[in-house]
Amino acid sequence: MTVKRMDNIGLELEGRAPIEGDWADSVTGLQDMRVEIAMLRTPDGHSRLELSRFLAPAVVADHRRSPVNALGYLRVMFAVEDIDDTLARLEKHGAELVGKVSQYGNTYRLCYIHGPEGILIGLAEELGQGKGNR
Repeated sequence: MTVKRMDNIGLELEGRAPIEGDWADSVTGLQDMRVEIAMLRTPDGHSRLELSRFLAPAVVADHRRSPVNALGYLRVMFAVEDIDDTLARLEKHGAELVGKVSQYGNTYRLCYIHGPEGILIGLAEELGQGKGNR
């Protein structure tokens, strides 16, 4: 799991851990499951995001390259201070822009990227006074 790269969008790795055992099987409904999790702290320190990667049983579907309108919870969006700077940093680590950066009125600049492992990530920059159209 390539979680160290998440610091490019302000998330700090708190820790990683393997998850398995009867209790985990009962929570997921999967027999003999094994998962690796990574816990990331948001820049404000008030929230955390858990990422998980199933090691067993085998993955039944791979949605990493699904389009933005695919069914399911396949994406997450982050607020960023400077979308252009964030994109430049993430592209150096293998992120690929989906479509283009678009502006919603005078409120937001938005885009989607596929991360290095193909996971869909949204970026949103809130436009303040004076930023206007780019």
